Amino acid sequence: MTIYILVALSASFVTIYGNPLDQPLPLNSDFWEKKSQYYSHGTSSDEDVRLAEEVVAHRLQLKHDDKSRRLEAQLELIAPVVDKAERKWAELVDDVDHLNFTAIEWEIENELPEPNDRTWRKGRERGRGARGLPAFLGNAVKLFDLKQVVKELETSVMTSVSCSACKAGVGLLQHYVDSGKSTDEIVHASTKLCMSLKIESRRVCEGIILAMADEVVFVLSRLILTADEICGFVIGDVCAIPYNPYHDWEVALPPIPKPALISQQMPNPGGGVSSPPLKVLHLSDTHFDPYYHEGSTANCNEPLCCRLTDGIPDSPTNGAGRWGDYRKCDTPRHTIESMLQHIANYHQDIDFIIWTGDLPPHDVWNQTRNDNLYVLRETVRQLTFYFPNTRIFPALGNHESAPVNSFPPPNIEATHTMDWLYDELDLLWRRWLPDSTSPTVRKGAFYSVLVSPGFRMLSLNMNYCNNKNWWLLLNSTDPAQELQWLVYELQSAELKGEKVHILGHIPPGHSDCLKVWSHNYYRIVNRYEATIASQFFGHTHFDEYEVFYDEVYRGRASSIAYIGPSVTPYYGLNPGYRIYHVDGNYAGTSRMVVDHETWIMDLQEANRHNVDSPRWYRLYTAREAFRMPSLTPQDWDHLVHRMTYDDNLFQTYYKYYWKASPVRPSCDADCKKRLLCDLKSGRSNDRKLTCQEIEERIDSTKKSSSWKTWLFNGFAISSVFTFLGGFGWLGDSVGSFF
Repeated sequence: MTIYILVALSASFVTIYGNPLDQPLPLNSDFWEKKSQYYSHGTSSDEDVRLAEEVVAHRLQLKHDDKSRRLEAQLELIAPVVDKAERKWAELVDDVDHLNFTAIEWEIENELPEPNDRTWRKGRERGRGARGLPAFLGNAVKLFDLKQVVKELETSVMTSVSCSACKAGVGLLQHYVDSGKSTDEIVHASTKLCMSLKIESRRVCEGIILAMADEVVFVLSRLILTADEICGFVIGDVCAIPYNPYHDWEVALPPIPKPALISQQMPNPGGGVSSPPLKVLHLSDTHFDPYYHEGSTANCNEPLCCRLTDGIPDSPTNGAGRWGDYRKCDTPRHTIESMLQHIANYHQDIDFIIWTGDLPPHDVWNQTRNDNLYVLRETVRQLTFYFPNTRIFPALGNHESAPVNSFPPPNIEATHTMDWLYDELDLLWRRWLPDSTSPTVRKGAFYSVLVSPGFRMLSLNMNYCNNKNWWLLLNSTDPAQELQWLVYELQSAELKGEKVHILGHIPPGHSDCLKVWSHNYYRIVNRYEATIASQFFGHTHFDEYEVFYDEVYRGRASSIAYIGPSVTPYYGLNPGYRIYHVDGNYAGTSRMVVDHETWIMDLQEANRHNVDSPRWYRLYTAREAFRMPSLTPQDWDHLVHRMTYDDNLFQTYYKYYWKASPVRPSCDADCKKRLLCDLKSGRSNDRKLTCQEIEERIDSTKKSSSWKTWLFNGFAISSVFTFLGGFGWLGDSVGSFF
């Protein structure tokens, strides 16, 4: 292929510029005088010089014409080769859409080694293209970096690299489905491809493909979307989402005007004698691994390690630690029990627990429904044992299903149903929830509960916004009518004067949440900001938050979503949990979070000293660590802008973001932009609009975009209104303006 390209480029150069060997050298100043003397046998009159010039010019022209003819003949000889090279290059490089899937299919079936071939690794060397693969397939792979794609899938930080890979992969799958290939044939071809590209080990390739095949083929065979539309839907803005009316919908809001914003008195962090703050425990992403084995290989080059099946490590440093490991390993049973016992002993005054999902381990290629139900039941048993008299409000994670991320909405035909999971959730959750929650839990794993008079808890199934849930490609319009139900519950709460906490798993502003679902949720939060006191999510494993902003004026922070740290160390993290102090029980309570603290176990210390009872300790409290007067949405927004200028403050945040992990990577300017942008992104796939100002500030190229932004970012909005309220009509006018 490389030779073809060089020939084509050389021919193009000759055609445009001529053969460089034909270009004349510069002539000396006495050249023509000497030539005329030669042709006139010693004389050198002006006439002789003119005649000599004509003779030389004629001979040069003949020579040039002869060389031109020979060059044209040579070009005619190589023209078919150049033509073939140009066509092939355009076919591969011009655009992913022009990949020759028929040729790639032939190469997969005929030139890739079989999965059960013990020499399949050597088979890669028999190819002719990139990575030793057959020509068409090898050069298609050159269009994207597979290692980068795998990294982006793990971190959910997508770029155009993943977009190109998605289009190529989906296009190939659609080609197989449209060609009438059976599910078994697609599984066989996909497994060969996965192993030949060394995407994962053989057992991972075979396991995950077999687990996902039925639903992927089912969905693709019923879609009328192109690969561009599918990848734009799944990956988001970085994939240049084409407009698709099938995935453009809007939840109806009731024709009741939004209540006028009232200056909220800052809740007292210490509470009062008769109204202390409520103490709330937040557990998330436990990822309990029943097969964790101390001393097994911790760097197995698979999505999950630290099991006996990973073998014996080549050195003690590569062995799994007693209490967990910073590498790709999930949480041992005794680590979870150590944490729960510590919490039960140290935090005996907990009022209730919020539990935001993701229970099974990350061996997604090796899971069955029974495996995941076992982990679910075992985790419920652990919580019930350590907190027998404490109310727990659970939410469903994306790992609870088998296969992972697979949550077909109720409208999908009966052969694909979530009854196996939702019925079990209803049975297990009923020990904490009233019977009234059963219909919505069995329908879509969401519910509404009155915690106490005037205080309501709404739990959402965020898998209906999960862009890795392929079922939503068939119909993403408010799956299970969950958002319409949310509007009804919030409107009812508003009319009753209730304050509401919302909990779920995937944060709505995260790139894993579908744009259309996220934007509808954002509208709902904006409409009911006076009712929604706080939001709580998990999923990312990091210690962070998301700010929501007024849709009319984007500079005013209107709500806050807390993202709790994970229990699992997966990966590079210390195990942790969160304690919230919530405005207590008194007339007019805001039910806002007045402070929070993160607790961790130092995994390195626990493993190094091989202790029988590891130390769990408070890492930080929010108001003290970040020097915040309170935890209103405006205060959290102000913190973001303070961190753009104060790098020491940002490094403090970054340390806590990683739960003080000793293996956390350094964070450069691009990393800082991404993390601070995440904090301002309560709405997914909106980073271009949301993050421009932050990036400009970090780059120190521009100042704040407007005096209004400066005003709202510099002061908490309630403080501004309180100050201006003293001027009567001026305060009312400014309040209505914003």
